[in-house]
Order: sequence, then structure tokens, then C-alpha cells
Amino acid sequence: MMTLVFLLEEPSAKILLEGLLPRVLPMDRVEFHCVAFEGKQDLEKQIVRKIRGWRKPNTRFIVLRDQNSADCRDVKSRLAELCQEANRPDTLIRIACREIESWYLGDLEAVQQAFAARGVARLQRQRKFRDPDRLGSPSREMQSITKGEYQKISGARIMAQHLRLREGDNKSHSFRIFISGVTGIVQQSGGASQ
Repeated sequence: MMTLVFLLEEPSAKILLEGLLPRVLPMDRVEFHCVAFEGKQDLEKQIVRKIRGWRKPNTRFIVLRDQNSADCRDVKSRLAELCQEANRPDTLIRIACREIESWYLGDLEAVQQAFAARGVARLQRQRKFRDPDRLGSPSREMQSITKGEYQKISGARIMAQHLRLREGDNKSHSFRIFISGVTGIVQQSGGASQ
């Protein structure tokens, strides 16, 4: 059995992935573990130690971090250097463009269902929601369109059940790249690592 270890910037990402990944992965051939850190500095400080300390065979690592206001290429490059230092250059690195809430805003139909927020799905036609990865503060947008109902942890839990996974259902490019990266790892290995 293949093991995927997700190294995550924050607890809300862990909650999201714990609910989302069983809908994405062939759970009869793949198991996963989500390790949440207390922010990006904590993630970067501990990533080498966590990867080196993992002893289970047939494991692949995935690092997920928010971009926030940083340059995406710089963030990815820094994380790649840390993974190289940990002797795992095969680690998949994915950046949620600006924040993980961009993924939610990429599927406003899911937001509408999750929060019983009538009329929210039609906002997807608005220019700013056609490319949610460009929004300056996706978490603030989530607060606004849910009229204050959105909270990071409970929101991650409910959105994990509602985000649609078919190609084209989510307007967030970083969400689609994350999903294709994870499924690509599994497909390359046939569900079990080399």
C-alpha cells in the first residue's frame, strides 16, 4: 500500500484534506496522513526533520502552503530546497494561490450548498470569481458572501464534503493543479510506490 504524507501550513488545511482526500484517492490502495503546522514559518522550520524522520516505506510527500502575498515561484523554490535537504527531491509542492479559500471561491455552487447561501452560485459569472486565485483576500470574500457564517475550521470541514472534483467545476487553477498532482502520483505508481 502506498502512503501519502501531506505537510500542511495550518490545521484548517488538514481538516479540508481529511474530508476531501477519501473522495479523491483509491482508499483500498492508498493511505494518507495529514501533518498540520502552526503557520508557514513553523512548516518551513520543521519540514526537513519531519521528512527525514518518516521511516515508513512506499511513502510520498506532498507539501501544501498558502501563497499569501509572497511570490509563488520564490515560495516553491524555498520549499524545494528544504525537500532536497531532506533527501526527498520527489516531494510534490503545491501552493494555494493566495489562500486555501480561493479553492472554495472557485466552486461557488459548493459554497451555496455548504452554507445554504441562496444566490451565491450565480456570482461565479462575475469577473472576480472567474479567477479566484487572483483575489487579494479570499478569506475576507468568503466571510462576505456567507454573511459571516464562514469560519476557517468548520468551513474547511463542510467544504470538504461539497467541493466538486470534476474537471471544470472549480475555477481555482491552484485547486485543479493540486488535485491533478495528487492523482498523478497515485497513477504513476499504480497505487503503490516503487
